[in-house]
Amino acid sequence: MIRFAETQPRFAPGVLVMHRRYGYRGVVVAVDCRCRACHEWYMSNRTQPELNQPWYHVLVHGDAASTYAAESNLDDDGSQDPINHPLVAEYFAEFCDGKYVRNDREFNGW
Repeated sequence: MIRFAETQPRFAPGVLVMHRRYGYRGVVVAVDCRCRACHEWYMSNRTQPELNQPWYHVLVHGDAASTYAAESNLDDDGSQDPINHPLVAEYFAEFCDGKYVRNDREFNGW
């Protein structure tokens, strides 16, 4: 039986985050209430965080990569510095008060 996440996501699109384990900064571009990745992708990762928690699509600062990270692996990024990523302008209208304002373009990270 599949249990769905019982908590609301901690981070909203546009919020700056830092990965606890890998130390990269990024901006949340989309949120899933639970992991939506396929089993093969999940098992290929170095770690397997709980599936039934919010998972986030994150544009990684200083890179062209995006990641899919479990909420338990993310913290707030206290720097409030803008993110340098080629897709920021595609998904965000502006940077204001340490976070991005999300536009209405759908993120197709898969």
